[in-house]
Amino acid sequence: MKKVGVVTDSHSGITQKQAEEMGVMVLPMPFIVNGKDYLEDVTLSREKFLQRLTEGAQVGTSQPSPSDVTGIWNRALAEYEEIVYIPISSGISGSCMTAMALAGGKSYQGRVFVVDNGRVSVPMRRSVMDAVEMVREGYDAAQIKTMLEAAKDQMRIYLAVDTLEYLKRGGRISRTAAAVGTVMNIKPVLKLGCGTLDTYKKCRGFGLAKKAMLEAMRRDLETEFAEQMKKGEVYLMAATSASAEATGAWVREIEAAFPGMEVLWDYLPLGITCHVGPDGLGIGCSCRPERI
Repeated sequence: MKKVGVVTDSHSGITQKQAEEMGVMVLPMPFIVNGKDYLEDVTLSREKFLQRLTEGAQVGTSQPSPSDVTGIWNRALAEYEEIVYIPISSGISGSCMTAMALAGGKSYQGRVFVVDNGRVSVPMRRSVMDAVEMVREGYDAAQIKTMLEAAKDQMRIYLAVDTLEYLKRGGRISRTAAAVGTVMNIKPVLKLGCGTLDTYKKCRGFGLAKKAMLEAMRRDLETEFAEQMKKGEVYLMAATSASAEATGAWVREIEAAFPGMEVLWDYLPLGITCHVGPDGLGIGCSCRPERI
């Protein structure tokens, strides 16, 4: 039996196929579309989700059931002595706290280590990649949890929203604010810090929103993450719910703004896409966790 396994959920953006290639397990998140239950990347593809979203379907997110969580743990524990479970941030979803309570049960104590390091989307994927690296380096599950949580504040992501329609649908802004913002061509930039998603800036036009994100990331790298930058321990990332063409152009903009830095890009998970809409773009960074 192998020593340490890594399990996450689909808020990481990792597909079932990618999970198999990475040697990890991914718990698919449940969705309700027009009253019918679906599982991300299992019974609901990204393409179908975006189609339903743009058609005006009623989309709701949900937490996985305790039996679904323990089910994937049991499958992992049949292969590994202990596992690191990296769910969506507790600041965004209650599923992390549910997992922590379940991990306290007699069957899982000392075998399942739940990480709460404030991540979702590409930074969450990066945490999974960090965990896989740590397993290869010989760390146990408790140590990996400690290192990932110690790096909790060492990440940032900015998301630009092209339309206010989906923020309105999700109840994050009022109908009046959405109507006024649309007339004024307001494109909000959202900021994901340690487990919170807030409005960072409101820009007139999507071009200015992208410029604001690049400037914000440059400032963060020059100030808050300057020490990690000197060590070459910052991972630069792009996030997208947009078309392949728009995504490619955005990644090239980031590469031009930060020459010499590799850009890891990924699609936004469906739980974020349903609020951002089908044409969102983002930029983020995550620092390499310090080893103990």
